[in-house]
Amino acid sequence: MKDPQNINEVASLAPDFLGFIFYKKSARYVDEEIVRKTLNQLPSNIARVGVFVDETVEKVMEICNRLGLSHAQLHGKESPEYCTQIQKAGISVIKVFHMGETFDLDQIKPYENCADLLLFDTKTKGYGGSGKHFDWNLLNTYTSAIPFLLSGGISAEDISKIKELQIPQLLGIDVNSRVEISPGNKDLNKVKELILKTREG
Repeated sequence: MKDPQNINEVASLAPDFLGFIFYKKSARYVDEEIVRKTLNQLPSNIARVGVFVDETVEKVMEICNRLGLSHAQLHGKESPEYCTQIQKAGISVIKVFHMGETFDLDQIKPYENCADLLLFDTKTKGYGGSGKHFDWNLLNTYTSAIPFLLSGGISAEDISKIKELQIPQLLGIDVNSRVEISPGNKDLNKVKELILKTREG
């Protein structure tokens, strides 16, 4: 998210997380000053997430500490050692894995002691924002104790199917393109509908 008014409006819907992308090649890239000014107005119970792609450890820690971000969502090729350094700085790690037509779940094992959450997203040429699902059946054999978020083209229409997934570690969803008017500008009605459907029942 990158527009102060839109950020505040979405925050009023009480999501669990709000994410801010600090990857300059992304159409959703946000200016640090906008984030700094906006965060002061947000409810304290909303987790603040900085999204990074192969940024230096020092830069991630600097941005998170300066802006008071609770989580670093890592979309690149960050190593377990990298994630450990972020955690030791008191920042929770969300490590992202990009799912193609196949995926070897053994790839997550090296991260089991250095990630607080995992996130599974659709594999694209870029880093997210595809608006497309991957085959959720790839996660049927997920056995790690680490909770995870599901991402990749999710909208309110998908919530019933997601709730049918019998995977105890599935904690929630991460959404972007399917609830947007334009990159970084969320459609409030779509976000509200999605939140209501996610929390009902």
